[in-house]
Amino acid sequence: MSTYEPVYLGRPGADDIVGAGAPAEEVSPGIWLSPGLSNSFMLTTDAGRIVLNTGMGFEGPVHRANFDAVDAAPIRYIILTQGHVDHVGGIDSIADPGTDIVAQTSWETWRRDNELLAEFRARNSAFAWIDKVMATIERTTARFGSVPAQSVPIPTVTFDDELVIELGGRRLELYATPGGETTDSLVVWLPDEGVCLCGNVFGALFGHIPNLVTMRGDRYRDALTVVESIDRVRALGAETLLTGHFGPIVGKDRIEWELTRLRDAVSYIHDRTVEGMNAGKDVHTLMREVVLPADLEVGQGYGMVRWNVRAIWENYAGWFHHRSTAELYAEHPDRTEADLLELAGTATVLHRARTLLDAGEPVRALRLAEIVNQTDPANKEATDVLIAAHELLLESSTNFWETAWLHQQIAKLA
Repeated sequence: MSTYEPVYLGRPGADDIVGAGAPAEEVSPGIWLSPGLSNSFMLTTDAGRIVLNTGMGFEGPVHRANFDAVDAAPIRYIILTQGHVDHVGGIDSIADPGTDIVAQTSWETWRRDNELLAEFRARNSAFAWIDKVMATIERTTARFGSVPAQSVPIPTVTFDDELVIELGGRRLELYATPGGETTDSLVVWLPDEGVCLCGNVFGALFGHIPNLVTMRGDRYRDALTVVESIDRVRALGAETLLTGHFGPIVGKDRIEWELTRLRDAVSYIHDRTVEGMNAGKDVHTLMREVVLPADLEVGQGYGMVRWNVRAIWENYAGWFHHRSTAELYAEHPDRTEADLLELAGTATVLHRARTLLDAGEPVRALRLAEIVNQTDPANKEATDVLIAAHELLLESSTNFWETAWLHQQIAKLA
């Protein structure tokens, strides 16, 4: 197999994701991309249109206008590649009367999760996305006068593993890929055209390690199921991949190389974590020790290897880490930390925090300064140490979620 420079090195990162507003672009014959917080695609046929994903509710009018500017035929199908809100929110703006909504059978789990945890997830993701969301809402409101509410999907066509749709001379084969970002993930394969519309089955950024669980809070993704889903798409032999963010990846050999590398990287992290668990190593040791070898290097701009080590550990073993009896009880660590602070004294704790910071150990410094800050939020020295620790961590961060969190914490402390 040929060797390539990893594609992620030349593709935009998560900071470059922008809400809907740009016009649609033809990215493969008869397939149009309307970019947004997640891509929406339109397939034209002689018997009507097919739309894949609909963006957030406030993006729906933009995607609809973009597609109508290309073709005004009825929209016969809307296909949802997963249940996350940025894929389903614009349904009401895009669907016509009689449009079939297509989803994988597990869609009900994700609709339920989205409804049960709407406030929790919105609050825990706002630090990363609020500026992009508000800019898109303002732009859409200026153009259309208002923005619609978030749509709630009610699929009319569902399938377990495979489904074929034929419309106007186009054949679409839908395959379940439960190792995607959600267990209702699916991909759309156009066998006559060599095109796979794969949404975020590989994660938000193609060529980067996927998040097995997100910082905002989500269900764990099983690493071995991720591997199986990568292999299912890899076996198609696609000439073109159309992903959930940014433009196409083109070239059969190139795609084969990228997917093999990604599959092997996930397998490597899984296998080394399991070996370490069986050898009696704790999760934090494995988060430090498990590092991808050079021949399996993939991006860590959205997910991270160390986060996935922890996700694999906890997906297999749950919340009890066998470190302390106190893990079994509801006593919050803050109370014990306050006791230790009282015994050691604020000045002693902050002196050690400063020493650790100067020695290039920002995480240890941060932990000590947080103990003081939680007890005495007005303590300026603790605040200064926390800001300095976050800034030092920020200098080495290349991950979208980590960087957004660090920026937010610095702003809150300043």
